Amino acid sequence: MSPLRVTKPHLARGRALTCRRPASQTSVMAHTYLLFDFGPDEEKVQQARHKLESWKQAFRLDKKLQYKLEREQSAATAAAEAKSEPAKVDKPKSAKTKSKSKPKSAESEAESENSGPVKLFVRLYFSGHEKLSEQRWIDRIPTEEPFKSASPKTVRESEPGFADVLKQFDTLE
Repeated sequence: MSPLRVTKPHLARGRALTCRRPASQTSVMAHTYLLFDFGPDEEKVQQARHKLESWKQAFRLDKKLQYKLEREQSAATAAAEAKSEPAKVDKPKSAKTKSKSKPKSAESEAESENSGPVKLFVRLYFSGHEKLSEQRWIDRIPTEEPFKSASPKTVRESEPGFADVLKQFDTLE
C-alpha cells in the first residue's frame, strides 16, 4: 500500500482538523428598561406587581421580563422610626400592654414604610430574533392601567443613561 498523497494541495490547506470554527450564531441579548415612578401609592404598586407576575406566567416570560422595586423612605418617616425605637427601649411595660402595643407599632411601621415613593424597574431581555415581541411589550406595558399614571420612561441600551439604570437595577433586591 502506498501512503496517501494529496493530489490537489490547494484543497488540503483549508481542510485541516484544527481549523477555526466560525463564530457562534447566538448574539448578545439586548436589555431594555422601563421605569415607573408610582410615588407613595402602594395600591398601584401592588396592582402593577400582580399584573407583571400574571404576564410572566401566562406568556412564559420568566427570564425575559424581570422587575424590581425601589422603596425610598422619606426623611419624616425615617425620623419617626428613629424616635420610636428609643421609646420602646426606655419604657418597659407589662406583658399585656406589650402585646397590645405591638400590632399598633407594626401597623405604623408598615404605613411609614409604604409612605415613601416607590419606583418600579422592569427589564425586558429578548434575543435578536424576538425584536417584534420586545417592541410589543415595550408598547403594551406603559399603556396598561396601573402603569399609565406612573410616568413611564423607556431606557434602551444605546441611550446615555443606560449604565446608571443597569447599575441601579443590579443593586436592588
